[in-house]
Amino acid sequence: MSGGEFSLPVRVYIEDTDAGGIVYYVNYLKFMERARTEFLRELGSGWDKLLPAGLMFVVRDASLTWHAPARLDDLLAVTVLPHRAAGATLALAQAVRRGGETLVSGEITIACVDGATLRPRRIPRDMLATLRAVITGE
Repeated sequence: MSGGEFSLPVRVYIEDTDAGGIVYYVNYLKFMERARTEFLRELGSGWDKLLPAGLMFVVRDASLTWHAPARLDDLLAVTVLPHRAAGATLALAQAVRRGGETLVSGEITIACVDGATLRPRRIPRDMLATLRAVITGE
């Protein structure tokens, strides 16, 4: 991760597109979900750590802007840049880029919840410390 930004390469397959070969709008959310999952895994906070602790992350808020379409066989970079971690929530800027062009940008807030009750739970201290270090660049 350079400057706290994580990037996941994603290839556009036929299953991601509509009949015209353009990525269907909801699939950008799937690409972003994959990038968030890999970002957390790289920090040592993947599902293998969360689920046994009875925790999970769920999307609380999502705000996206579509700037240009991705097409069949494009190689995309899906980025994650955390900028706020407190209590039970983590706010992230996410983007989908093709080369230097931003195709989709947005803000996603995820919440840590109890896996059984789906009630908010504080992000574990060690995870929170790691996230804050990434945010501050330490």
